Amino acid sequence: MKTIYLSISLLASTLLSGCNQSTSNESTQGDAGKKLVVGVSMLSMQNEFIVNVNDELAKKAEEAGVELITVDAERSALKQVEQVESFIAQQVDAIIMNPCEVEASSPAVTKALAAKIPIVNVNSETSTKPSAFVGSDDVESGRIAMKFIADKLGGKGNVVMMHGYMGQAAQIKREQGAREVLKQYPNIKLIAHQTAEWDRAKAMDLMENWIQSYGSGINAVFAHNDEMGLGAVKALTDAGLKNKVLVVSIDAIPDALQAVKKGTLDATVFQNAEQQGAKAIETAVKIAKGQPYEKETLIPFQLVTKDNVTKFIKQ
Repeated sequence: MKTIYLSISLLASTLLSGCNQSTSNESTQGDAGKKLVVGVSMLSMQNEFIVNVNDELAKKAEEAGVELITVDAERSALKQVEQVESFIAQQVDAIIMNPCEVEASSPAVTKALAAKIPIVNVNSETSTKPSAFVGSDDVESGRIAMKFIADKLGGKGNVVMMHGYMGQAAQIKREQGAREVLKQYPNIKLIAHQTAEWDRAKAMDLMENWIQSYGSGINAVFAHNDEMGLGAVKALTDAGLKNKVLVVSIDAIPDALQAVKKGTLDATVFQNAEQQGAKAIETAVKIAKGQPYEKETLIPFQLVTKDNVTKFIKQ
């Protein structure tokens, strides 16, 4: 009887030990297999370029098995800060922010870092440094656009400039780059500059006002993005002036590429939305996993004219 009892006890002990071991393994696998959650706040989902960046974020996140919580800040820095506060409360693993403004969106970065949650700025910057930045050097894009205009004008003429949303990094830096080039050409005059807030319809209205004020005195238009550039093209075409006025813009969205191909838009500057989106999610995941990562990833701009536009048009 003693032998039987001892055997039963040993068997029960072995079974219990095996059961405990199995539970422990499952728990470890669960932790290791936990899906990363990344909160994303985008400047405006009404902006085609921003939508393109977001589409790539979503695509790469799905490939990496990362859950995204994406929200639209609708160009409001205040709303964006509140969205980041919500991500912090949800204890996400990382945050990707496409900042609305350099200064006003900065508190969102401060709050995320204070909560020990990594935050990656994509496409646009804040004065407070995030964990990492993925985008392009907007000063470079302004230089490229204005240099093309200066060359085409032969170093003299009158230029108007359409700003993006005032206070946003792209607006500030694209203006900076353009003005750096203008300093080298004293015979090129910037006769007017105003915001059209990245918007095609607002740019068309602004261009119509400038046509009334300056008429054929305008030799070139530099628009901080393609939406505004295309609005300017429409107003100039309607006024019968497009053949006399150069229009150059930035981003190389599909509509702009087609306009360059047709010759209605003289040039655009390609900004790689896909690479920005892909690198942003890749960087956020690396930081969340404690892996080595680049604190700054800059993707070069490229000038697009009728000569090379076919290389940028997706078939």
